[in-house]
Amino acid sequence: MAGGGFSKLPNGSVVVAITLTGPTDGAGPGAPIRVLVHAVNRARALTRLRNLGLRAVYLRGNAEPPTPDEITAVLHHPDGVLWRARPERAQELWHPIRALLRPAVTAVTAGSPGPAGASVPGMRALPARRPA
Repeated sequence: MAGGGFSKLPNGSVVVAITLTGPTDGAGPGAPIRVLVHAVNRARALTRLRNLGLRAVYLRGNAEPPTPDEITAVLHHPDGVLWRARPERAQELWHPIRALLRPAVTAVTAGSPGPAGASVPGMRALPARRPA
């Protein structure tokens, strides 16, 4: 079961912090990760995580609420969803949730037209801009 908790902010919104098992590397279960979500209420915070593909995420109790540093980090991020691989190490920086969910891309595939129109597996092409 995942540990976690929440903090209600003065404006009525909440910050939910959940410790989950990270992605596996093929050798076994991954290391624990700490996920932070800023939302209007707890239910919407968990819905945001479920919509990102983390289906079995539940918050039971308030055993591990977010620290003031974690609240500051998630409030200053434009997406409002962050993660860190080692919750006990404060030296590691927070990452946007996109970095956790997308597959690792090390090189551009052969035959791609280059950085402007690169066809990398797992990434969508941005729509072309209309001239102003």
